[in-house]
Parts: sequence; C-alpha cells; structure tokens
Amino acid sequence: MADLLLGQVLSFDGDPFVQGEKAARVSEAVLVDAGRICAVGTAANLRAAHPQARVTDYGKALISAGFVDAHVHYPQTAIIASWGKRLIDWLNQYTFPEEMRFADPAYAVEVAARYFDLALAHGTTSMCSYATIHPASVDAFFDQAQARGLRAFAGKTCMDRNAPEGLRDTAQSAYDDSKALLTKWHGKDRLSYVITPRFSPTSTPEQLAAMGALWREHPDCLMQTHLSEQTDEIAWVKDLFPQSRDYLDTYEAQGLLREGAVYGHAIHLTAREKARLAEAGASVVHCPTSNTFIGSGLFDMGLTQSLRVGLATDTGGGSSFSMLRTMAAAYEVAQLRGQALHPAQLWWLATQGSARALRAEHQIGNIAVGHEADLIVVNLASTPAIEQATRRAEDIWQAIFPTIMLGDDRAIQAVWISGSLVL
Repeated sequence: MADLLLGQVLSFDGDPFVQGEKAARVSEAVLVDAGRICAVGTAANLRAAHPQARVTDYGKALISAGFVDAHVHYPQTAIIASWGKRLIDWLNQYTFPEEMRFADPAYAVEVAARYFDLALAHGTTSMCSYATIHPASVDAFFDQAQARGLRAFAGKTCMDRNAPEGLRDTAQSAYDDSKALLTKWHGKDRLSYVITPRFSPTSTPEQLAAMGALWREHPDCLMQTHLSEQTDEIAWVKDLFPQSRDYLDTYEAQGLLREGAVYGHAIHLTAREKARLAEAGASVVHCPTSNTFIGSGLFDMGLTQSLRVGLATDTGGGSSFSMLRTMAAAYEVAQLRGQALHPAQLWWLATQGSARALRAEHQIGNIAVGHEADLIVVNLASTPAIEQATRRAEDIWQAIFPTIMLGDDRAIQAVWISGSLVL
C-alpha cells in the first residue's frame, strides 16, 4: 500500500548556491510506494488521486530527504569527543589504538551497530565511511547497513607506512583485500564499495598506484581519501613526496584524480589544486565540526561555485553525530570567512549537496519523483528554546534556522527508509 505523508515537504529544483532560495520549494504532501517517491504536491490533489493511500499527517513538521553524511570514520565512534589534539597527535593517541581493536570481528560488529543506531537517530539515512585495514570491519559495516536497508558507501582503509605494525598492509595486500571486498559488496542491494587509501602520509607511492590500478579496473566505484586538512600535514606530505608539485599531485600522479574522487577537508588548497579539482570533476567534503575541534582551519565555501561540495560529521574527529550540528558549524565557519550562508544552502549541503559529492544525487538527498524514499520528519519546535524562536517565524526559513542552530536528535520525529517507517 502507498503512503501519503502530509507536512511541510522540502525539496530542491536546483542549487541554492547558484539560484538562491528559489532553488527550494515547499509542498504539502509526498506519496511513497514500493520504496520510491511517486508524487509531490498539494494534500487535496494527492488525496483525491490516491484515495487508497495510507495517510500520515505530520502537521507543521518538516518532511525532508534524509541527511547524507559524506565523510565518516565509523570505527572512531567510541572515541568521539576525546580531548583535542592536532591531526597527527589525534591519529597516534586515539585513532590508531582504537582501530587496532577492529582486528576482533565481534568488536567491529558491535561498533557498527552502535554507529548506525546513532546515525539514524540523528536523521542520517546515507553515509560514506572509512573502515579499518581489517576486511572484517568492512563486512561489519555493510552487514549492518544491509540489515537496515540503507544506501551506504564504505571501503577498507589502506595504509602501508607511518602507522603501527598492526594497522599496516602492503601495496599488494591492499589491492587484493580491496578487490575481494569490492567484488563481494559493490552493487549488492543499496551498497557501494569505495576505494580508500587513508591519505598520502600513510601510503607509499606504490600503494597509491595499486589503488589507482584498482580504480581503473572498476571505474564505477568512488575513491575517497583526505586532502590538505592541516598545514603541518601538508608540510609532512612535502617531505614524503619531494617530487610532487603539491598535495593533490601525490594522488594525481598515481591515477587517483578524476570524477568520482571524494576528498575530505580540502582546506588549504593552492590555486593549482583548486583548478585541477574542478577540471577533473572531483568532489570535496566540508567537515566543519572536525576542522574546528582539532584546529585545522576554515573551509572556503566559495568552492561551491566550481566543485561538488558535500557536508560531513567526520565522526569521530568531528564532535557530533548530528548533521544539524554540522550545518550549524558550517554556518559559523562561513561567518568567520565573511559569508552568511542561507538556511536553504545549509540544508541542501546536508542532503542534495552531499548526494552530489557521492555521485548519488539521482538516488538520494532530495524529494523528487523516482528518488529512493529515504525521508525524515523534523519537529521544528522540538525544545522550548527552538519553539519560542519558531513561533516568531515569518517564513519557512525563519522556522527552519533555529533547528539548524539549536537542534539535535530530539528534532528527528520520524525516519523512513525506502518508504518504510523505521524510527
């Protein structure tokens, strides 16, 4: 039976960074059936056209595409909000010891289940995650995503240097493990394998080249890694790759730059790097709570004019599982760079923008006919502080903005996955 959901249905006909708030529209109802969005329009028209549909009236709540988190480290779930360090210290003190624990497949399953429970509670219905070097960590992630019916992206993290012995593979084993996992999971149900060298400091040129070779063999996959997160990291890359023109060139030289490349952070880019990213059709992902938490820098939102830009929590370097909090941090970072982002732009980044960064905008991230019916219902008066602000709202954006800035999982009233209510 089809479901007819009534409320304030937010969708996008374009890019609000190009067209402004006119790129968004608010309707009264959305019809979902067989896991997909079938119609969007007025409540009266859809009721009349589909009299047998099961109706759920959410009143003044906002009905949106589920959030898409474009850069996650699910193995870092347990270390989120650890006392801050710079990037390299963070890896050595927190990340690497925690990832060592994923040699135990049972622990990987435990953390993966907890991560998905937390993500769904915060309205995140799709995510792109790094695993660890252990193949079982990828299996755990995809098993849990599949059990929940999610569209999810992930890959085995590859590292063959500058990491503890228990977290190092080789160029050959990284290729072999990644290929086996790709064959097992890519395209199964709603799952996509992502080729995943962690970043240049932890991969030799030989390993990066092996990942480039695997990507050429499977060009429909995404490739994810990190780029220009901190200035001392960039200096380290320069020492490790003296032959390279810049950080991006360490990837480009090994066949890791083209459409489908997804680079996390991308804060301290040179003019050449910006030009090559745009020319190649690559994506970058803004991780604002992480960038402020470990002191990385301020992302340039002007990149939206030339690149596919996504938004992400960067769990657990990021300090929240919430894409609402992530939107708030993106707003604050942009303010520090002299740009006041409109609520339409923020919401688009957390939904359609992130879907575009993952080359999945035709499937998720928007309420549009034919899209997969991953929806969230957002209570725009979820706390007394938010309610008193919303009560004064004169338009939809004034009603949404307090939830962006003050909201958390209490604002997520319901979650629908593939047209089925799950939360």
